[in-house]
Amino acid sequence: MSETIETWFDQPLVFTIAARHVRGRLVRLGPVLNRIIAAHSYPPVAEKLLAEALVLTVLLGSTLKTEGSQLTLQAQTGGGPVELLVCDYKAGELRGYLKFDAERLAEAGSDPTLFALFGEGFLAITFDQAATGERYQGIVPLEGSSIGHAAEHYFEQSEQIPSLISLAARHDAGADCVAGGLLLQHLPEGEVGRDRLHVRHDHPEWDHAKTIAATLKDEELTDPATSLETLAWRLFHEDEVRVEPGTAVSRGCRCSTDYFAGVLAQFPLAERAAMADDKGEIVVDCAFCSRFFPISLTDIAGHDHAE
Repeated sequence: MSETIETWFDQPLVFTIAARHVRGRLVRLGPVLNRIIAAHSYPPVAEKLLAEALVLTVLLGSTLKTEGSQLTLQAQTGGGPVELLVCDYKAGELRGYLKFDAERLAEAGSDPTLFALFGEGFLAITFDQAATGERYQGIVPLEGSSIGHAAEHYFEQSEQIPSLISLAARHDAGADCVAGGLLLQHLPEGEVGRDRLHVRHDHPEWDHAKTIAATLKDEELTDPATSLETLAWRLFHEDEVRVEPGTAVSRGCRCSTDYFAGVLAQFPLAERAAMADDKGEIVVDCAFCSRFFPISLTDIAGHDHAE
């Protein structure tokens, strides 16, 4: 594995181990993560949950090969203190938002289970393919110790690909928040006359890679002094590992006055008038970036005959 490349923050590292039919991604979020969470005053439990969800979104979203495709991660809650969790990734642009009941979340303690956070909740993972216009969605129960385990169930049930996902986040006193993650998958072969690997969860190649990957510690994923290449080498130094940097990640709230005006133009004139204030403006609150956008009825009317 080449040691000339060094990947640190806000850019996935894509790696393959051809001899074992394994592919993977490592990512560590830093500056981009802190710009996203700075839009809201999240308590530690909520911050950790959102940070890990954002890492998972990058790990999954960076697998999209077609420009303009989008990955959306959304938790559908079932009575827990977390009311909404939504993240999405598009062409390297990342955003996320968490809405919760502060009092109930505080009662859940410092290390709550997924059930304590979401109740009987579900995780929806949606892939919007730009090239074909097709949408693929998998919905799995929010079970296990982390949303990463729930995502593993998605790949097992919807894609039938053996997968391992590790997520971690830390926010030390006097330092910024750091979050990291690993996605490891066994590639299906599907060759004539051979079993498809995606139904062979006990395949020795996969067992070996999974066992090694499971030794990765949370502290290593979130260690600012260790490059992602170093992590990959530490784990899989017995094999030839091919690495390449993925698309750099940026904070990607796509809200704008023009965008919201176009959305509001889809409402009938009477409804727009009812939503407007005394100044003739509709004020839109973007939950992702915690900003308010006053949109005038005149600007909205300008979109009526667009296209």
